[in-house]
Amino acid sequence: MNTFQQTRRDFLSRASGGFGAIALAGMCSDLQGSQDNPLASREAHHPAKADRVIFLYSTGGTSHIDTFNHRPQLIADHGKSITASRWLNQSGEYNRFLIKPRFSFQQYGQSGTWVSELFPHLGSVIDDVCVLNAMHCESDGHDKATLAAHTGSAQFARPSVGSWVSYGLGTVNQNLPSFMVLAPAAPYAGAQTWGSDFLPACHQGTHVLPGAEPLPNIRPRNRDTEMQQMELALLGRLNQSHFAQRSADLALDARIRSFETAFGMQREAPEAFDLSQESEETLRLYGLERGATSGFGWQCLVARRLAERGVRFLELIDVGSSGNWDSHGDMGDHIRLAAAIDKPIAGLLTDLKQRGMLDRTLVVWTTEFGRTPFHQQADHAGREHHNLCFSSWIAGGGVKGGMVYGQSDEHGILATEDKVHTHDLHATLLHLLGIDHERLTFRHAGRDFRLTDVHGNVVHKIIA
Repeated sequence: MNTFQQTRRDFLSRASGGFGAIALAGMCSDLQGSQDNPLASREAHHPAKADRVIFLYSTGGTSHIDTFNHRPQLIADHGKSITASRWLNQSGEYNRFLIKPRFSFQQYGQSGTWVSELFPHLGSVIDDVCVLNAMHCESDGHDKATLAAHTGSAQFARPSVGSWVSYGLGTVNQNLPSFMVLAPAAPYAGAQTWGSDFLPACHQGTHVLPGAEPLPNIRPRNRDTEMQQMELALLGRLNQSHFAQRSADLALDARIRSFETAFGMQREAPEAFDLSQESEETLRLYGLERGATSGFGWQCLVARRLAERGVRFLELIDVGSSGNWDSHGDMGDHIRLAAAIDKPIAGLLTDLKQRGMLDRTLVVWTTEFGRTPFHQQADHAGREHHNLCFSSWIAGGGVKGGMVYGQSDEHGILATEDKVHTHDLHATLLHLLGIDHERLTFRHAGRDFRLTDVHGNVVHKIIA
């Protein structure tokens, strides 16, 4: 270890501003408008209909036929025997019994869209939503399907969709991360669902853990602004010298840039997470009690506040204390799971619309796959994994509301008409942000990679 390294490390450990405050103020200000700044705001490929994304992810596999895909024939044929082509991640011929939904459906809004009784609040705003009832993907394994839903790849770790958006467009607010994840825990496949993989590390998602202190250590210990600025200026010079000797070290560059973001977050993040500024009416809209610091309502309201402040991509992971949507044993699990997110999501859509933000905010809800409309036991209360057909929905940001796109067969087993693959959903999301998914590439290991790999078609019929 040379003398410079010892001096730098010693300074890092002694600086009174705290680790979060060791932000390189000089470098940060120099890079704010620099073309070398990987987070600088970038021009889109074509005029965008949306400026930001709020990505809602229900982990575990939500049943399409119990939520958004109303299949009257499945109800009529309950208990009848069929031959299924896939069962428990295996292809073949399986004799199974059709199982009707546990929950009733009714039509909502001027569009008359069918929605399960599980989501009455969402039903009340369904005219702003486009339901995709013919989604499908490659795998019915949790880890692989979750990875694919986030990265486009079911086999290998790849950059998250949020990382690709950050890489493609940069940020409009240098004081906050361009990609943030609000989640009490990781979904299946873990933190790689918000990782940047081979993209520069500054594009990975910043994980925010709901609670009294969602971003610990963000406030500087040294409240003397003048002293902190002196420390930061000195540390900036030390790091510039350190990085000049190691300019090829991408990990070091990423750490330096993370310090820069941390410095900006000291100014903006505490206020962004301060819900005491919100009215009682707004809190009720999200189903929140004043002082609450967790729950999906908290995640949704904080997401709106961060979206207002320029965060480009926000993911809200729906995994609560009551578990996830993997209802193998009893579909009754869906009751409490839906109740936890129904009002907050409807509140988010309503709030965005009232503030004039929904037109430029793309809100996406999805899950890794659906659940089987059949079972090997005629009276079984649960459902298994099913990737051949499932439901998602998308709202705002240039999407036609009050629309159902795609159809399954009469029992909800196969996607049959206007099918939408995960790659198509990603391609459409990028398109609405002004990005051509075939042109958004990054060269790695001797080839150009993209979110949609060599697949994906923009679903133009759902775009307003």
